[in-house]
Amino acid sequence: MTFVLNPLRQLWRDLRTQKLRTFLTTLGIVWGTVAVTLLLSFGQAMHRQMLKNVLGLGNAIVISFPAMTSKPFEGLGKGRPIRVTEDDIELIRKRATLVDAISSEYSETLKLKMGTRTMAVDVSGVSPEFGEMRNMIPQIGGRFLNPIDAAQKRRVAFLGDELAEDLFGATDPVGQIFRLHGSPFTVIGTLEPKTQDSSYSGRDKDKIMIPGSTFRALTGEKYVTLFIFTSKDVQHTKQTTDEVRTILAGKLRFDPTDKEALMIWDTTEMFQFMDSFMFAFKAFLGIVGSLTLVVGGIGVSNIMSVVVEERTPEIGVKMALGARPRSILTQFLAETLIITAIGGIVGLMITIGICEIWPSGMEEYMGIPTVDTQVALLTSALLGLIGLVAGFFPAQSAANLDPVVAMKMT
Repeated sequence: MTFVLNPLRQLWRDLRTQKLRTFLTTLGIVWGTVAVTLLLSFGQAMHRQMLKNVLGLGNAIVISFPAMTSKPFEGLGKGRPIRVTEDDIELIRKRATLVDAISSEYSETLKLKMGTRTMAVDVSGVSPEFGEMRNMIPQIGGRFLNPIDAAQKRRVAFLGDELAEDLFGATDPVGQIFRLHGSPFTVIGTLEPKTQDSSYSGRDKDKIMIPGSTFRALTGEKYVTLFIFTSKDVQHTKQTTDEVRTILAGKLRFDPTDKEALMIWDTTEMFQFMDSFMFAFKAFLGIVGSLTLVVGGIGVSNIMSVVVEERTPEIGVKMALGARPRSILTQFLAETLIITAIGGIVGLMITIGICEIWPSGMEEYMGIPTVDTQVALLTSALLGLIGLVAGFFPAQSAANLDPVVAMKMT
């Protein structure tokens, strides 16, 4: 116990004699720790929020829009419209080896009537796979469209959360009936509110989803507005897109290299760009915070150099009485690490406090910062490294003193 308490008493005595220098040095460590942890926490919060916003559109989906040919092919001129039917979607399901899931989508604005209210709403006819691909999670008590709905052309509807609230208020929408395009439809589920910062035909919160088979029977539509699909391997999405384009090109007779015949929006490119951007952004924040922490480490090194200078006669006496250079080195390194640890703990507590009181209203823009294990471990490792480096040179200087010369110094 004495072996532990004596160095602590000595450290306390040294710090009391250098109050201002100690305070400023510790403040530098505290500020550096706050800079590292807070910047990294905000960087990760922004990354999570950006990912959440992108996932509102879909889970690594590819959105395909049939358009017009821009190249002549097999005697057919350019400018020919490409019309995709449900049979073509089924052909992709059977032949494509890289496609994980696919759904057609028919879109139109239809008249909805409920009681005395009449309004125009955006309606999409989709397949059951659509819900999972587009992250359309139903609220508790409801469900999304299923294969039986599609096979039997049921008149069932899945509503966006804000549309459901507008129509039914606080009443549970599930089981309620309204008329759409003159036909009665039953609500089977409503969308769990989600963040969505991009779309291709309006936000999901304001839409109605019905089975594609029901949509075709209701409106007489033969051609899909668009279709979406996902790849079995996200890293091979481009190859999957080429496979889908080749299958449709063979069926609908257009050049497989004609990028305008089938317009493609590959949302996985957003994920790749976002990951690369946020990696560089967090690295920049980490470097800025680390440099601030290094400045605090320089302060620790300076104060320990002063302590060594003031305690030179004492060190000489200890070495004359048999203290080894290693014990002198260890003592000064321990004192340096204690100062660094105190500043690091205080800085980490300040960061946690800021994260706890961060207003939830800012979540949509910056996310909610949290000090996770990765940030804490990284900061601890950096603090330990800076403490060792900051204390090593003063400690080595003390350990290398000549006892006779050191005792003569005053």
